[in-house]
Amino acid sequence: MTILVTGATGNVGRHIVNQLVQAGQHVRALSRNPEKANLPEGVEIVKGDLSSPETLNHALVGVTGIHLITFNGEGFGALQTGAEIVGLAEKAGVKRVTVLWNGEPGPVERAIEASNLEWTFLEPVEFMSNTHEWAESIRSEGIVRDPFGDSLSALIHEADIASVAVAALIEGGHANKAYTLTGSEVLSVADRVRIISEVIGRDIDFVRLTVEEGRERMRARGAQEDVIDFVIGWHANPPESAYTVVPNVEQVTGRPARTFAEWVKEHEQNFKRA
Repeated sequence: MTILVTGATGNVGRHIVNQLVQAGQHVRALSRNPEKANLPEGVEIVKGDLSSPETLNHALVGVTGIHLITFNGEGFGALQTGAEIVGLAEKAGVKRVTVLWNGEPGPVERAIEASNLEWTFLEPVEFMSNTHEWAESIRSEGIVRDPFGDSLSALIHEADIASVAVAALIEGGHANKAYTLTGSEVLSVADRVRIISEVIGRDIDFVRLTVEEGRERMRARGAQEDVIDFVIGWHANPPESAYTVVPNVEQVTGRPARTFAEWVKEHEQNFKRA
């Protein structure tokens, strides 16, 4: 079968592509810039844009499963084209779809729930890969700046999110289920700084930003105001689900969720001085 992966060059999408290839699946990757995708040999890369559904017809030919992202590429706001995407998928004969949410239900999720597709919602509490935003200041100054040093999170390795997606796309038994996805431990920002320090063998100072400084930093990265409000609100007063470990990764994949220390070891060169 052919599986279409949207967001294929993103933090989770690349893992999904790689794991599907390793599982022997035919993978078609959607990209707005195919020439820059840099995906494994054998992956079929097609040009398309979820915010312009008319560009998707050719990408959906022969597809039986889709991994969908729910945010656009500019500002990370919610995609508004869910109904059109779902309509095209149903017309093309797609059977299964995994949906990576963007923090709260939006037009894509609502369209999927109203469809005849076999859907699986992936609801990670926080990506470990968000930690990359500290890399430059750790390398150059040995400092992490963040407004929420005490904020707790059961953050998850992006490869574990991908493993659940792959299982749902190629196995049965996951239709019409929503999986909250967490790592195996609850960590504060200070805990994460300590673990990075231990792995790279360097002292790291923590500097607490004001909330407005945190907002301004996100604006400088191009985030939309509604996205900034959501992220700031989440970390200022995280819901209990954000810091409650659940066993869904192990139950779906048969292996425990990876730890944050494992993630840091995989990426430690990004945090070390050149």
